[in-house]
Amino acid sequence: MLTHKQLSAFQMQLLKAKQDIEERLRHNDHFGKERSHAHDSVGELSSFDNHPADEATELYEREKDLALNEHTERELKEIEHALEAIRNGTYGTCEVCGKPIPYERLEALPTTTFCKEHSSDQTVSQKRPLEEGVLIPPFGKFDFDDRNESVAYDAEDAWQEVARYGTSDTPSDLGKNVDYYGEVYAESEENVGYVEDLENFAAVDLYGKNVKVYPTREHEQLENILDDEGIMSNIGDLPAYEKDPYTEKEDHRQ
Repeated sequence: MLTHKQLSAFQMQLLKAKQDIEERLRHNDHFGKERSHAHDSVGELSSFDNHPADEATELYEREKDLALNEHTERELKEIEHALEAIRNGTYGTCEVCGKPIPYERLEALPTTTFCKEHSSDQTVSQKRPLEEGVLIPPFGKFDFDDRNESVAYDAEDAWQEVARYGTSDTPSDLGKNVDYYGEVYAESEENVGYVEDLENFAAVDLYGKNVKVYPTREHEQLENILDDEGIMSNIGDLPAYEKDPYTEKEDHRQ
Protein backbone atom coordinates (compact mmCIF):
# COMPACT_ATOMS: atom_id res chain seq x y z
CA MET A 1 0.00 0.00 0.00
CA LEU A 2 1.07 3.56 -0.66
CA THR A 3 1.92 5.80 2.26
CA HIS A 4 0.17 9.15 2.68
CA LYS A 5 3.35 10.94 1.64
CA GLN A 6 3.69 8.87 -1.54
CA LEU A 7 0.02 9.36 -2.40
CA SER A 8 0.32 13.14 -1.93
CA ALA A 9 3.40 13.23 -4.14
CA PHE A 10 1.58 11.39 -6.94
CA GLN A 11 -1.43 13.69 -6.59
CA MET A 12 0.75 16.81 -6.89
CA GLN A 13 2.52 15.33 -9.92
CA LEU A 14 -0.78 14.54 -11.61
CA LEU A 15 -2.26 17.97 -10.86
CA LYS A 16 0.83 19.67 -12.26
CA ALA A 17 0.66 17.55 -15.43
CA LYS A 18 -3.06 18.35 -15.83
CA GLN A 19 -2.43 22.07 -15.47
CA ASP A 20 0.38 21.99 -18.06
CA ILE A 21 -1.75 20.11 -20.60
CA GLU A 22 -4.79 22.32 -20.17
CA GLU A 23 -2.67 25.42 -20.55
CA ARG A 24 -1.00 24.00 -23.65
CA LEU A 25 -4.35 23.13 -25.27
CA ARG A 26 -5.71 26.56 -24.45
CA HIS A 27 -2.79 28.42 -25.98
CA ASN A 28 -2.65 26.40 -29.22
CA ASP A 29 -6.45 26.12 -29.70
CA HIS A 30 -6.24 22.35 -29.31
CA PHE A 31 -3.47 22.16 -31.93
CA GLY A 32 -5.53 24.27 -34.32
CA LYS A 33 -8.47 21.88 -34.21
CA GLU A 34 -10.87 24.76 -33.66
CA ARG A 35 -10.00 26.08 -37.12
CA SER A 36 -12.33 24.88 -39.86
CA HIS A 37 -9.63 24.34 -42.48
CA ALA A 38 -5.86 24.38 -42.80
CA HIS A 39 -6.23 27.60 -44.84
CA ASP A 40 -7.25 29.40 -41.66
CA SER A 41 -3.83 28.82 -40.14
CA VAL A 42 -1.91 30.20 -43.14
CA GLY A 43 -4.27 32.98 -44.22
CA GLU A 44 -5.24 31.42 -47.56
CA LEU A 45 -8.72 31.90 -48.97
CA SER A 46 -8.63 29.24 -51.68
CA SER A 47 -6.68 26.28 -53.01
CA PHE A 48 -6.89 27.29 -56.66
CA ASP A 49 -3.73 29.39 -56.75
CA ASN A 50 -1.62 27.04 -54.63
CA HIS A 51 0.83 24.41 -55.84
CA PRO A 52 -0.32 20.83 -55.12
CA ALA A 53 2.87 20.24 -53.13
CA ASP A 54 2.04 23.19 -50.87
CA GLU A 55 -1.46 21.83 -50.39
CA ALA A 56 0.00 18.43 -49.50
CA THR A 57 2.27 20.05 -46.92
CA GLU A 58 -0.68 21.81 -45.29
CA LEU A 59 -2.65 18.56 -45.29
CA TYR A 60 0.21 16.71 -43.62
CA GLU A 61 0.54 19.40 -40.94
CA ARG A 62 -3.22 19.31 -40.37
CA GLU A 63 -3.21 15.53 -39.93
CA LYS A 64 -0.25 15.78 -37.56
CA ASP A 65 -2.05 18.38 -35.44
CA LEU A 66 -5.14 16.19 -35.21
CA ALA A 67 -3.04 13.22 -34.09
CA LEU A 68 -1.20 15.30 -31.47
CA ASN A 69 -4.49 16.71 -30.19
CA GLU A 70 -6.00 13.22 -29.90
CA HIS A 71 -2.93 11.96 -28.04
CA THR A 72 -2.90 14.92 -25.64
CA GLU A 73 -6.63 14.70 -24.88
CA ARG A 74 -6.26 10.99 -24.15
CA GLU A 75 -3.38 11.77 -21.79
CA LEU A 76 -5.57 14.36 -20.03
CA LYS A 77 -8.40 11.84 -19.58
CA GLU A 78 -5.98 9.33 -18.05
CA ILE A 79 -4.74 11.97 -15.60
CA GLU A 80 -8.30 12.88 -14.58
CA HIS A 81 -9.14 9.20 -14.14
CA ALA A 82 -6.10 8.72 -11.88
CA LEU A 83 -7.05 11.81 -9.81
CA GLU A 84 -10.56 10.43 -9.42
CA ALA A 85 -9.10 7.16 -8.16
CA ILE A 86 -7.11 9.12 -5.57
CA ARG A 87 -10.29 10.84 -4.40
CA ASN A 88 -12.10 7.49 -4.19
CA GLY A 89 -9.21 5.88 -2.31
CA THR A 90 -8.59 3.23 -4.98
CA TYR A 91 -5.41 4.67 -6.44
CA GLY A 92 -2.54 2.20 -6.33
CA THR A 93 -4.69 -0.90 -6.75
CA CYS A 94 -5.54 -2.66 -10.00
CA GLU A 95 -9.06 -2.10 -11.29
CA VAL A 96 -9.26 -5.70 -12.53
CA CYS A 97 -7.68 -7.92 -9.87
CA GLY A 98 -7.57 -5.50 -6.93
CA LYS A 99 -3.91 -6.26 -6.20
CA PRO A 100 -1.51 -3.44 -5.27
CA ILE A 101 0.28 -1.84 -8.21
CA PRO A 102 4.07 -1.86 -7.61
CA TYR A 103 5.45 1.53 -6.59
CA GLU A 104 8.06 1.36 -9.37
CA ARG A 105 5.28 1.04 -11.99
CA LEU A 106 3.39 4.02 -10.54
CA GLU A 107 6.61 6.02 -10.46
CA ALA A 108 7.20 5.34 -14.16
CA LEU A 109 3.53 5.69 -15.16
CA PRO A 110 1.58 7.74 -12.59
CA THR A 111 -1.63 7.70 -14.64
CA THR A 112 -2.01 3.91 -14.59
CA THR A 113 -4.79 2.22 -12.63
CA PHE A 114 -3.90 -1.30 -13.77
CA CYS A 115 -1.16 -3.73 -12.88
CA LYS A 116 1.18 -4.91 -15.60
CA GLU A 117 -0.71 -8.16 -16.16
CA HIS A 118 -4.03 -6.38 -16.77
CA SER A 119 -2.78 -3.36 -18.69
CA SER A 120 -4.86 -2.53 -21.74
CA ASP A 121 -1.69 -2.03 -23.78
CA GLN A 122 -0.49 -5.63 -23.80
CA THR A 123 -0.03 -5.98 -27.53
CA VAL A 124 2.88 -4.24 -29.19
CA SER A 125 1.75 -3.20 -32.64
CA GLN A 126 3.77 -4.65 -35.50
CA LYS A 127 1.85 -2.77 -38.15
CA ARG A 128 3.96 -0.82 -40.59
CA PRO A 129 2.92 1.72 -43.23
CA LEU A 130 1.62 0.06 -46.37
CA GLU A 131 4.11 2.06 -48.43
CA GLU A 132 7.01 0.09 -46.93
CA GLY A 133 5.88 -3.08 -48.64
CA VAL A 134 6.03 -1.30 -51.97
CA LEU A 135 9.08 0.93 -51.60
CA ILE A 136 11.50 -1.21 -49.56
CA PRO A 137 14.06 -2.11 -50.81
CA PRO A 138 14.61 0.91 -53.09
CA PHE A 139 12.02 0.78 -55.89
CA GLY A 140 10.47 -2.14 -53.98
CA LYS A 141 8.45 -4.73 -55.84
CA PHE A 142 9.03 -2.95 -59.12
CA ASP A 143 12.80 -3.45 -59.28
CA PHE A 144 13.61 -6.39 -61.57
CA ASP A 145 17.41 -6.12 -61.56
CA ASP A 146 17.86 -9.12 -59.28
CA ARG A 147 15.69 -11.36 -61.44
CA ASN A 148 17.62 -13.57 -63.79
CA GLU A 149 17.42 -12.65 -67.46
CA SER A 150 14.90 -9.90 -66.77
CA VAL A 151 15.01 -7.02 -69.24
CA ALA A 152 11.72 -5.45 -68.20
CA TYR A 153 11.33 -1.70 -67.87
CA ASP A 154 11.17 -1.30 -64.09
CA ALA A 155 10.82 1.50 -61.53
CA GLU A 156 14.55 2.19 -61.55
CA ASP A 157 14.49 2.73 -65.31
CA ALA A 158 11.55 5.10 -64.94
CA TRP A 159 13.44 7.10 -62.31
CA GLN A 160 16.54 7.31 -64.50
CA GLU A 161 14.46 8.58 -67.41
CA VAL A 162 13.21 11.46 -65.26
CA ALA A 163 16.50 12.09 -63.41
CA ARG A 164 18.29 12.81 -66.68
CA TYR A 165 16.50 16.15 -66.73
CA GLY A 166 17.91 17.15 -63.35
CA THR A 167 17.64 16.33 -59.66
CA SER A 168 18.36 18.14 -56.41
CA ASP A 169 21.53 16.08 -55.96
CA THR A 170 25.02 17.44 -56.57
CA PRO A 171 28.21 15.60 -57.59
CA SER A 172 29.29 15.63 -53.94
CA ASP A 173 26.13 13.69 -53.03
CA LEU A 174 27.13 10.85 -55.33
CA GLY A 175 30.79 10.78 -54.36
CA LYS A 176 31.99 10.56 -57.94
CA ASN A 177 33.11 12.88 -60.72
CA VAL A 178 30.68 13.74 -63.48
CA ASP A 179 31.11 15.82 -66.64
CA TYR A 180 27.75 17.56 -66.51
CA TYR A 181 24.69 17.71 -64.28
CA GLY A 182 22.74 15.40 -66.54
CA GLU A 183 24.74 12.57 -64.97
CA VAL A 184 23.97 13.48 -61.36
CA TYR A 185 21.74 10.53 -60.49
CA ALA A 186 22.20 6.94 -59.38
CA GLU A 187 23.80 4.64 -61.98
CA SER A 188 23.96 7.40 -64.58
CA GLU A 189 26.80 5.51 -66.22
CA GLU A 190 24.49 2.62 -67.07
CA ASN A 191 24.19 1.99 -70.80
CA VAL A 192 20.78 2.47 -72.40
CA GLY A 193 19.80 0.18 -75.25
CA TYR A 194 23.00 -1.86 -75.15
CA VAL A 195 25.39 -3.53 -72.70
CA GLU A 196 29.00 -2.93 -73.71
CA ASP A 197 30.30 0.40 -75.05
CA LEU A 198 31.77 -1.32 -78.13
CA GLU A 199 28.47 -3.06 -78.82
CA ASN A 200 26.79 0.29 -79.28
CA PHE A 201 28.38 1.14 -82.62
CA ALA A 202 30.56 -1.80 -83.75
CA ALA A 203 28.13 -4.70 -83.81
CA VAL A 204 25.43 -6.17 -86.01
CA ASP A 205 22.50 -8.37 -85.20
CA LEU A 206 22.30 -12.12 -85.74
CA TYR A 207 21.50 -11.58 -89.41
CA GLY A 208 24.34 -9.18 -90.13
CA LYS A 209 22.16 -6.08 -90.20
CA ASN A 210 23.44 -2.91 -88.64
CA VAL A 211 22.10 -2.18 -85.20
CA LYS A 212 20.82 1.23 -84.20
CA VAL A 213 23.60 3.62 -83.22
CA TYR A 214 23.02 5.45 -79.95
CA PRO A 215 24.92 8.72 -79.69
CA THR A 216 27.34 8.51 -76.78
CA ARG A 217 30.55 10.21 -75.74
CA GLU A 218 32.47 6.97 -76.35
CA HIS A 219 31.23 6.84 -79.94
CA GLU A 220 32.07 10.49 -80.52
CA GLN A 221 35.57 10.06 -79.03
CA LEU A 222 36.27 7.08 -81.28
CA GLU A 223 35.09 8.95 -84.37
CA ASN A 224 37.37 11.87 -83.52
CA ILE A 225 40.35 9.56 -83.04
CA LEU A 226 39.74 7.83 -86.36
CA ASP A 227 39.34 11.14 -88.17
CA ASP A 228 42.54 12.56 -86.67
CA GLU A 229 44.53 9.46 -87.63
CA GLY A 230 42.88 9.13 -91.04
CA ILE A 231 41.99 5.50 -90.45
CA MET A 232 38.73 3.57 -90.36
CA SER A 233 39.49 1.27 -87.44
CA ASN A 234 41.71 1.40 -84.41
CA ILE A 235 42.27 -2.36 -84.47
CA GLY A 236 44.39 -2.37 -87.65
CA ASP A 237 44.18 -1.72 -91.37
CA LEU A 238 41.09 -3.06 -93.11
CA PRO A 239 41.22 -5.65 -95.90
CA ALA A 240 41.15 -4.30 -99.44
CA TYR A 241 37.64 -5.53 -100.11
CA GLU A 242 36.42 -3.39 -97.21
CA LYS A 243 38.69 -0.39 -97.72
CA ASP A 244 38.68 -0.01 -101.52
CA PRO A 245 35.01 0.96 -101.91
CA TYR A 246 35.54 3.87 -99.55
CA THR A 247 38.91 4.98 -100.94
CA GLU A 248 37.68 4.76 -104.54
CA LYS A 249 34.80 7.11 -103.69
CA GLU A 250 37.25 9.47 -102.05
CA ASP A 251 39.55 9.38 -105.14
CA HIS A 252 36.64 10.23 -107.44
CA ARG A 253 35.80 13.25 -105.26
CA GLN A 254 39.35 14.52 -105.54
